[in-house]
Amino acid sequence: MTAPVRYGEEPGVDPRRTLADALRRLAVATVAAELPADVLHDAASTVRAVADSLQAASGPAARTRPRPDPSRPVQELFVTSPVFGLENPVAPPVRLWRDGHGVGGEAWFDHTYEGPPTCVHGGVIAMVFDDLLGVANFLAGHGGMTGTLSVRYRRPTPLRQMLRLSARCLGAEGRRIRAEAAIYHGDVLTAEASGLFVAVAPERFAAMVDRHGGSPMVGPRGPAAFPGGGTDLPAPGER
Repeated sequence: MTAPVRYGEEPGVDPRRTLADALRRLAVATVAAELPADVLHDAASTVRAVADSLQAASGPAARTRPRPDPSRPVQELFVTSPVFGLENPVAPPVRLWRDGHGVGGEAWFDHTYEGPPTCVHGGVIAMVFDDLLGVANFLAGHGGMTGTLSVRYRRPTPLRQMLRLSARCLGAEGRRIRAEAAIYHGDVLTAEASGLFVAVAPERFAAMVDRHGGSPMVGPRGPAAFPGGGTDLPAPGER
């Protein structure tokens, strides 16, 4: 078993990445660590205070997502991706790179991604495949949106083990783009996927990024709608 790579601890790293990495560690401890109640109470107070300070310091609008640049390293294409974005604390993050005519990668899923005991949640695997296939298409010059994603779970995919990923674009016919991907634990295939994507012109992607830049930080269904900071759900009749 190989420990996961820590992101954000190197000198000169973007502080947003340092924060994202710290939040990943916090999430794992929250989910999996045996902790006494007083420690949890103190941690909750501290984290709530930090969240309050970040909200107070932030502007009214979300920051603009940077446009993906295919000339940059794969890991830098979508830095806010929930799968491999180094600036997104939800991301494990999966590590990706160019591999011949496709994409190679590795992933380490901690307790926050658990489905069946000791196994990665199947929905998480599907999400990883969706991003992996999309990146392979993008690098092949066939950027598009997911039309159909088919996943076959061959074996349980283990938690807290280094996994190997691969993906490639199979080509395009008109606006239809096809791609395939796989996840391995050692030499064992644990899951595979195929996808049908619908081509979207690069200028349209750029327009989507620009159009949604500066969108409100909190919408009508965001945390501000719930008195408990996002933890108090509305009654069924209020949804």
